[in-house]
Amino acid sequence: MNIHHLPYASAALHRLRSLAIKPIVASALALFALCPAATAAEVPAASGAKVLHCGQLFDAVAGRMLDAHSVVIEGARIREVSAGHVSPAGATVIDLKGLTCLPGLIDAHTHLTSESSHGGALDEYQLNLADYAIRGTAYAQRTLLAGFTTVRNLGDTGNVSIALRNAIDQGLVAGPRIVTAGKAIGSTGGHGDPTNGARADIQGDPGVAEGIVNGPDDARKAVRQHYKDGADAIKIMPSGGVLDEGKSGDNPQMTTDEIRAVVETARDYGFTVAAHAHGKEAMRRAIEAGVDSIEHGTFMDDELFALMKKHGTWYVPTLSAGEFVAEKAKIPDYFSPAVRSKAATIGPQLLSTFSRAYKAGLKIAFGTDAGVYLHGDNAHEFELMVGGGMPAMEALQAATVSAAELLRMRADIGSLEAGRYADVIAVSGDPSRNVGVLRQVAFVMKGGVVHRQP
Repeated sequence: MNIHHLPYASAALHRLRSLAIKPIVASALALFALCPAATAAEVPAASGAKVLHCGQLFDAVAGRMLDAHSVVIEGARIREVSAGHVSPAGATVIDLKGLTCLPGLIDAHTHLTSESSHGGALDEYQLNLADYAIRGTAYAQRTLLAGFTTVRNLGDTGNVSIALRNAIDQGLVAGPRIVTAGKAIGSTGGHGDPTNGARADIQGDPGVAEGIVNGPDDARKAVRQHYKDGADAIKIMPSGGVLDEGKSGDNPQMTTDEIRAVVETARDYGFTVAAHAHGKEAMRRAIEAGVDSIEHGTFMDDELFALMKKHGTWYVPTLSAGEFVAEKAKIPDYFSPAVRSKAATIGPQLLSTFSRAYKAGLKIAFGTDAGVYLHGDNAHEFELMVGGGMPAMEALQAATVSAAELLRMRADIGSLEAGRYADVIAVSGDPSRNVGVLRQVAFVMKGGVVHRQP
């Protein structure tokens, strides 16, 4: 599902907006950085070492909960992890003895620069790129304080998430570490076409610069444009989707040759490729072309499970989005009639698909589609995963070591080990017994900087 597809009042205006994004978004982020609320929860890193005294510690690699441990931090990274409570000379001690420490959580499917709302279909007509930038900083902070220290952003408007990533990396605003795909790549009139559903006289042809491709040459050019724009990953739309005005939510919308051209070019530039897909044929094409992950995967079956296992394809379920759109479809005027029909059909299917996919032994990484639902409640996905049959310990691994592997970042994140970034969260209670405690995070540290304290 994707909420960055709705029509602009003018395709030409959209292109002008894109050309102007760097100065506009930079100015917006700089202004927001002056607001004390943006960073009020932060505690600057001390000059010396810090040590966290944890009551319990989640070993994400082994998938087990350990008793009292200490995490010694030097700068932005973990220096060592030791049993018991140790206090190196000169280190600042942070007492978390009554809490369970875990690696910073990873959400592998978000849309940080926008959020679903009643009547949100008008956003593309009413919001400027600066509005998306400002809102993105608020959503990013909300996500970080919820314990998610890294996210993969799979689709935005005007590449705003690239500017947001840069602002966070530069310390201008607080937020998770972002791996962003910038704009999604799709086909004319398909899921992701920014003029889809607009009047015929203003639809125009968004073109490759906006991620709309027709043929393998366009597909290759779109990937190269993403490299030029500064994206970290590629997201494609090989099937229809829910939150657009198209008739079908699952029909194939990219050819095998187009998908293969994206994947081959992405490999040249070091990108992973995520494929939004609900329908079986679209997924088959994407899997055989070599994408890294299938997002949503609503109508997967045993044949596709076997194909994904053969190709080593990851599955990112986004159960929270499915639940959210199914509930909102019951409200007559929350969605347009076309969207409402698809939401009511596709949304409820995701949980049963997830259950079957887990039993089939697919590689599963945690991802929520945050932005389709409200930011900051990402941890509700754990409850849905456990409700779908995945043990809590494996759900925790899906949001730590597994998601880090999908993002090709295992050397830096996903576990509390020496050399990794000091991304640490802490909760009251044992999430391996009750994943619901993850919805109330008491402590958040990202890269050695404390953003929330008990």
